[in-house]
Amino acid sequence: MTDFSEQQKQLKIQQGIRKVEDELVKAIQTVLNDKTSYDKLEESQFRNLVRVADTTESVEVIKNFLLYQLGRDKKWGKGKNSLAHKIINNIDDEIKTLAKEIKTTSDADELNPIWIELIRRYLGYGARYLVYKNKGEV
Repeated sequence: MTDFSEQQKQLKIQQGIRKVEDELVKAIQTVLNDKTSYDKLEESQFRNLVRVADTTESVEVIKNFLLYQLGRDKKWGKGKNSLAHKIINNIDDEIKTLAKEIKTTSDADELNPIWIELIRRYLGYGARYLVYKNKGEV
């Protein structure tokens, strides 16, 4: 494959990611708006999740970290209706579907890098929104 065609493919992937950003923002805001799914979650705890996502290429590592947080503290909620499980469900369903669509339309070779990038953005938007929920919402 030529460098030019690879560059075109990467450009299409980035364009696809930018097109779905609104959907990512809405998805994380929806789960964070449900205050019954978590309790006094601190921004630093959510940023730890963002850091895990930024330092791995594995979706399963991110989900494992969420389950770990769920097991050690009630701040992430409890059970299947917890914030942690809602985020995992979004990762496995909505975000994966968006990644598959981008992969198809961009003719990308792999799904995982696109999926990870979408997850990172989703969680990053969540970290910002949680600050608003905890400090800015009246």
